[in-house]
Amino acid sequence: MTKPRRKDPAAFEIAKNALFKIAEEMRVILCKTAYSPILKSAGDFSCGVFDAEGAMVAQGIDLPIHLGSMPDAVRAIVTAFGGDVHDGDVFIHNDPYFGGSHLPDVNVIRPAFHDGLLLGYTCLRAHWPDVGSATPGSYGAVTEIYGEGLRLPPLRLVAKGVMNADLEKLILANVRTPAERRGDLGAQLAATLRGVQRLQELAQRYGARELVETMAEVMDYSERLMRVALVDLPDGEGTFEDFCDGDGIADDADGNDTRFRVRMHIKKSGDRLVVDFAGSDPQVKGPMNAPLSVTASGVYCGLKMAVDPGSLIPPNSGCWRAISVVAPQASVVNAAFPAPVVYANHEMSHRVADMVMGALAAIWPDRVMACSQGTSAVVTFGGVDPRSGARYVSYETIKGGFGARPNKDGINTIASGISNTMNTPIEVLEMAFPLRVERYAVNPDSGGAGQFRGGCGAVRRWRLLPGADAVGSLCMERMTSPPFGLMGGKAGAAAVVTLTTPDGKSRNLPCKGAFQAPAGSVIDMVTPGSGGFGVPAKRAPEAIGRDLLDGYVTSDGATRDYGVGTPGELLVRARKEG
Repeated sequence: MTKPRRKDPAAFEIAKNALFKIAEEMRVILCKTAYSPILKSAGDFSCGVFDAEGAMVAQGIDLPIHLGSMPDAVRAIVTAFGGDVHDGDVFIHNDPYFGGSHLPDVNVIRPAFHDGLLLGYTCLRAHWPDVGSATPGSYGAVTEIYGEGLRLPPLRLVAKGVMNADLEKLILANVRTPAERRGDLGAQLAATLRGVQRLQELAQRYGARELVETMAEVMDYSERLMRVALVDLPDGEGTFEDFCDGDGIADDADGNDTRFRVRMHIKKSGDRLVVDFAGSDPQVKGPMNAPLSVTASGVYCGLKMAVDPGSLIPPNSGCWRAISVVAPQASVVNAAFPAPVVYANHEMSHRVADMVMGALAAIWPDRVMACSQGTSAVVTFGGVDPRSGARYVSYETIKGGFGARPNKDGINTIASGISNTMNTPIEVLEMAFPLRVERYAVNPDSGGAGQFRGGCGAVRRWRLLPGADAVGSLCMERMTSPPFGLMGGKAGAAAVVTLTTPDGKSRNLPCKGAFQAPAGSVIDMVTPGSGGFGVPAKRAPEAIGRDLLDGYVTSDGATRDYGVGTPGELLVRARKEG
């Protein structure tokens, strides 16, 4: 364990919080200046402050999915350019094999100097709704990363304040909505610049070398807190195994998609914890292969929730020094080039974060939660907007259930686990794209039964406007592997997506891949619920009554899942008490 440096505690606390506020201010800048709804409204991005070696010092209130991979993204710049970094430079890349996550997540990285000393970097990773490929939204089921869109290795976008116009033209020539991408890139440049300015102001206030030392101490501080928290928890081992629905590539003449398995073993001893994925399946043909840094992000997310439920430990690279993540090479949790990865970025990290809870249940049963929705439930639409004649790409992540806890119910229809995105407002969506959202509601009986009920999933319906033929794509786990319960709790409801074309014909869509949606088509999505916690027979009757009153459980569900003979009486009682 690192020893505390000699520093005035009050001054350290002020400087530490100032570094985190830099990341938060970067977030505000991006939200106010980005063009695409997935960024300015839904918040699918992360901001961070990094030291000169690429270690994360501070991350904003953004996405846990980026906890493990953003430091690797900045280190890729440090490795690629070494000392050839100058004031006014800006770097860009999105390569999953250089610390990226998947190609739509584009990293803009800017160094911060003060009086010639490199203080560190600011980085903003933003999900671009399209980076090329054969499918609008860049979410097709392909078998190599070459087919997933524009792949940018670590590159210098701006040299000493001068934009590389040729590189910018190359990027914009390979996306479907170049004006929107130019706007989003400009927002990333503005936000990282503000971050650099704030770092320079801190250096001016405290001294450049003092600030660099403080950044190191912030990470050391997180490490000490994490190790102390681990020491206070029981030692032990736990194992968990789960299967994924498929990789999006048909494996037989009938179009069936073969499941594959992920295995996890956790061993906690003293102030160390090791997560080993030995026995997980080899990498698959489709884009469900996670780079190791993506897998680590899922591990860190699950552990942070279990070890630090009060969110007292600042999430940075120091946090994870006590954690080791080991995975077989060329497996679904440690992809080898050129395996495709686009789905795995969120789907595998969701799976891993939930599995951490399952494995830890054997060690810390009072610190874990049942499985949440376990998917980002991504749906994209792309084509030509008949209202303007311009190309468009719509990208959404639809919310589901948040798993039940040892002392309380889950949460309905919310981003869970490694995700922290918001709903894009329906009004914003319908103004921007040629579609209508006709329904978005809680799906009753989708939360797993238990002493504490799992959070419910959602039902959602889109209709494409007249003249708006579209190519859609779907990426959604938990269609055949429902979200598991813990400690006797039952599984939540699985997902279903249906396409109904204007001729009245309906079919269920597979969990991953592209589909044709003629104008007037209707897409109905049922997102997964989440698992329950504890034996359903222990659920308090008054809690079941409130569920009936709120519409989270139906009368049939109360009878089937909780053995209630007269649900009507519980409903009447809940109405009187409410």
